[in-house]
Amino acid sequence: MAFDDDADEVFTGGADDLPQASGDGDDAPKKLLKKPSAMAAAAERRKKATPLGSIGSDKVDFSPLVDAQLVEAEKIAVSGRLLEALESLNSLEKQTRTSADIPSNTKILVANVTLCHKANDWKLLAERVTLLSKKHGLLKTSVTKMIQEVVALVEKTPDMATKLELIDTIRTITDGKIFVEVERARVTRILSKIKEDEGKIVEAADILQELQVETYGSMDKREKTDFILEQMRLLLAKQDYSRAQIISRKISTKLFEDEKNHDLKLRFYNLMISFATHSNLYLDTCKYYRHIYDTKSIKEDESKWTKIPENVVLYVVLAPYDNEQSDLINRIYEDPNLNKLSLYKEFVKCFITNELVRWPKIDEIYGATLKKSAVFDLSSESGAARWKALHERVIEHNIRVVAKYYTRITMNRLKQLLDLSEKETEDFLSKLVVSKTIHARIDRPAGFVSFVPPSRGPNTVLNAWSSDINKLLELISTTCHLINKEEMVQSISQAL
Repeated sequence: MAFDDDADEVFTGGADDLPQASGDGDDAPKKLLKKPSAMAAAAERRKKATPLGSIGSDKVDFSPLVDAQLVEAEKIAVSGRLLEALESLNSLEKQTRTSADIPSNTKILVANVTLCHKANDWKLLAERVTLLSKKHGLLKTSVTKMIQEVVALVEKTPDMATKLELIDTIRTITDGKIFVEVERARVTRILSKIKEDEGKIVEAADILQELQVETYGSMDKREKTDFILEQMRLLLAKQDYSRAQIISRKISTKLFEDEKNHDLKLRFYNLMISFATHSNLYLDTCKYYRHIYDTKSIKEDESKWTKIPENVVLYVVLAPYDNEQSDLINRIYEDPNLNKLSLYKEFVKCFITNELVRWPKIDEIYGATLKKSAVFDLSSESGAARWKALHERVIEHNIRVVAKYYTRITMNRLKQLLDLSEKETEDFLSKLVVSKTIHARIDRPAGFVSFVPPSRGPNTVLNAWSSDINKLLELISTTCHLINKEEMVQSISQAL
């Protein structure tokens, strides 16, 4: 039973200590009379009946007693009686735990780990940690400190078998416990690294995928990002590109605005480049290189950024033409650092001017330099595929130029300008028409290609004009509503 020492009226004695009732009859109200001698005796009995440090008693500081017992336990352990030393702490551990004396309980739990480590008894260490983590009414702070001490000892194990056994013990203890989720994540990463070093990439990736670190409230953002990047790296090594892309979306790029996190930023975009190049996402690859290029630590060191503009240029040229690609390639051309790479600047200029670019000339002028880069390494399958893609971009550029200067052209003349056969010319024309890059119609019997878009009739023009007017009126109405709302808010705030 719990007692309150500050209470004025408590009955805890025997028959002799019963308070006297006053009243004339059975129905008369009874009053509890305070008897100083009875209350004093009851208080004395409470002190004897209530164990020191039990739940409900006054908070007791066990620090002096714990410090003395720890010294004694260490002496016993040094003499070779480790188990006896640990058992000497059991009673005090229970008292500190039941009285919620966190500092003292923490000292005892950590001492259990320390004594086992000094005695080099790793098996007993695992047993003691497992036992102490299953105690009824355990103190989460104390257990967390104990687990942290054990995690710190993982790298000090004498051999790999002991290390794996200790890691397995920690993972078993921390399974399902939110207050030690960070420690579990760190140990799991160590285990994953061991499997990777053994050449078991798939197993290492699967082990690390168990962690949903983005939901860990006790882990700071930098460490979370570091874990997610490690998950991405292993997935790419495993060639699980779809899952790697999903995992990458868990990272907020706002974190990279802080200069302290630029190392994580570089790791992230290098991993994304690996994913994008494998998936032939040339425009995305160009953007990732630009993010690296815009990093302060890279821009300040010319030796680090020299190769980046080259890759930016090559991948933006490889990207299929659209409004975004057109805007990006023009902005890249205006980069002052590109002047230091005159050959690449001239290469970009070929694709932003409305002039025909003959493929044999491209191969002759730029081929030798381009084929030396990793992007167009013809010894690899991906490099050969990108060289073929470059040829296609040159053809598509030439078709767009022809569409600007011609309204009608013969097929023979067009295939001569494009350096292609008639079938290849039709294939490229069809592809650009489907993507709505150009408008073209092929008259095979006459052997002509027309680039004139169909004329819009008066009804089509009027309908488009009416639609535009309606959109304009809606914008005006919305703007007026927002202005009135802001004026009302300002008037109310001034009135208050």
